Amino acid sequence: MSTFNVPTKNEVSENNQAIFNQLEKGLGFVPNLYAALAHSETALGNFLAIGQGKTSFSAKEKEVINLAVSQVNECVYCLSAHTAIGKMNGFTEDQTLELRTGKASFDSKLDALAKFAKSVAINRGAATQETVENLYAAGYTKGSIADAILLVGEITITNYFHKTTEVPVDFPVAQTLELATV
Repeated sequence: MSTFNVPTKNEVSENNQAIFNQLEKGLGFVPNLYAALAHSETALGNFLAIGQGKTSFSAKEKEVINLAVSQVNECVYCLSAHTAIGKMNGFTEDQTLELRTGKASFDSKLDALAKFAKSVAINRGAATQETVENLYAAGYTKGSIADAILLVGEITITNYFHKTTEVPVDFPVAQTLELATV
């Protein structure tokens, strides 16, 4: 078990306190994972800067990547957070469960993206040629591959950070796939 605590706003630097204020204003709270990043003077701000960057993907497409990769990395925090965010972006519970398996039978374009993201994560960046070809066939571009890899990297950061810190999950805990009927 990790010894990482979730610091309060009063326990972090002034710079991170300002970020906490922005998160509270935008999200209504500071997620535990973000708060734990604030043990560093720079990690929280740097991570949020990555996430606020522009991408060619819609919010739904980003959640496809987040769910598929978080399942590969077995990160309960990120699976829980992105199941909730996925639902806010229009996915059903069953769809979020299927996306976690690296598939989207309900949408052929998202299916190609889910398979690609899973392949990148499983193969440590070396997506299979089949998943790359399927991505192109679904209408994605070389630019889409670049954006997808950046998103895989972004979610992998939080997956790894939670696996190391084990901070408490402060979202409704996602079902395990073994219990789900996908």
